[in-house]
Amino acid sequence: MTQADRLAPLARQKPSRRVTFGTGAGLADHVHLIDQHEIDAINTALMASRPLLIRGEPGVGKSQLARAAAKEMKRAYIKHVIDSRSESRDLMWTFDAVQRLADAQLAGALKQDMEAARAALDVENYLHPGPIWWAFNWASAEVQRAKVGGRRPANPDGGDPRRGCVLLIDEIDKAESEVPNGLLDALGAREFTPFGRGDPIQLDGPPPLVVITSNDERTLPDAFLRRCAVLRLELPREKAAFVNRLEERGKAHFPMLASGLLRDAASMLFDDRQAAITAQIMPRPGQAEYLDMLRAVHGLAGDDETEQGRLLSVVREFTLRKHAGDGAGPTA
Repeated sequence: MTQADRLAPLARQKPSRRVTFGTGAGLADHVHLIDQHEIDAINTALMASRPLLIRGEPGVGKSQLARAAAKEMKRAYIKHVIDSRSESRDLMWTFDAVQRLADAQLAGALKQDMEAARAALDVENYLHPGPIWWAFNWASAEVQRAKVGGRRPANPDGGDPRRGCVLLIDEIDKAESEVPNGLLDALGAREFTPFGRGDPIQLDGPPPLVVITSNDERTLPDAFLRRCAVLRLELPREKAAFVNRLEERGKAHFPMLASGLLRDAASMLFDDRQAAITAQIMPRPGQAEYLDMLRAVHGLAGDDETEQGRLLSVVREFTLRKHAGDGAGPTA
């Protein structure tokens, strides 16, 4: 693997690197700060040819890290969100049985030629490439997409699939254990055979960087954990470090806001977060809520620093305190 396939090491004088996303990024996620620890984890996963499992509470930046890695390496970015109905097959391909049945019924009603109908109803004509198919062999997936219709991965930052792909599999812990186990089988073999095809889809080009996120809502299989590199993203537990971390991220997203406001907002978040920990309330307010608070304050007050400071405690009630009994309610 060449140096171009990896994230270049950060310069020592820079504790973190700002990655600004291209078109398609919403207001909440237009920038990500990637630090040396995260880059080391990504490079470890690349060199070990293992998926990178990122663990941590919601809103700490797990998903954004995958996109930032794709942007830095100029790779195509593919995102797939897991839900409770996901199957491991969905990661590789999907079969449109409903459309095939409708076409078969139409062919029968029109009394089409039997041989022509059989050819048109071939299973391969209803296979849609899944995210692993695109990550393994973009050219093959493009040929299949052209045959059956459908869309390419969004790839919002315009990465080049010839340099490889970064595949984000988001919220793996929402799936049954069959999904992570099936995923690792395909990644380990670097090939899979879709239903109805005689030839397997094989890796062609640089191996993808596969980033898998978990909110730790469900215990993952031991066999799965053993075959992943693991990065845990956590907010600092000590207040000064916590405030410094959040101020840095606030400044990256909202450079127009004063440092004092950023620190005040981070201090409020720390206090409400500690209260949630003491009361054993989940989920706890975190980085996502901090950015929501700043976004709301700036949207309401504009550049008026006095009004920004006044509104901070107002907005706090709606962004940081989301559970009954944790201090929510109108302020005096």
